[in-house]
Amino acid sequence: MVPLSDEHFDYEVQLDGDPEVMRYLGTGRPRSRNEVEVLHRRRLAVADRVPGLGFWAGFVDADFVGWWILEPPEHEYQGSIAGQAELGYRLLSRYWRKGLASEGARELLRHGFNDLGLTRIFAETMIVNTASRATMVSVGMHYIRTFHLEWDEPLPGSEQGEVEYAITGEQWLAQRPGMTRTDA
Repeated sequence: MVPLSDEHFDYEVQLDGDPEVMRYLGTGRPRSRNEVEVLHRRRLAVADRVPGLGFWAGFVDADFVGWWILEPPEHEYQGSIAGQAELGYRLLSRYWRKGLASEGARELLRHGFNDLGLTRIFAETMIVNTASRATMVSVGMHYIRTFHLEWDEPLPGSEQGEVEYAITGEQWLAQRPGMTRTDA
């Protein structure tokens, strides 16, 4: 994984243009190149808001797989910003179910807790996005709550709500018996 940069823009267009990838995101439809360009600028800006946070592009050998994010909470329903970050990931559908989402997420948990000293990392998805929820559980996150948001263009399944999963620094460290944060 490497920090997201302008050289990754065409990969983002490919990722956000995949209908399967976008099924549970935004409007549920693939995004145009122009839409991705606006989002690309926002994604790059995340790294400027809080040192150490941001987006990372992931590769297997030289092949682009997707991106991972660790960003500060930005919605008032997410609670206090201090010591927290939101984890996210988006992979090309041909790389699903290969353990790569979990591998990247584990690295960002390590980075967040060990390198940045965060106290809590959380992730959110639609209830119906069972694959993403399975990734959250596989990296040690715990179900926190179900909540409902108002959507201008509700996606199929949105009526069931969103879920939040989280892990604290203490929980993360407890999963590594005999280790301290600097050892992990």
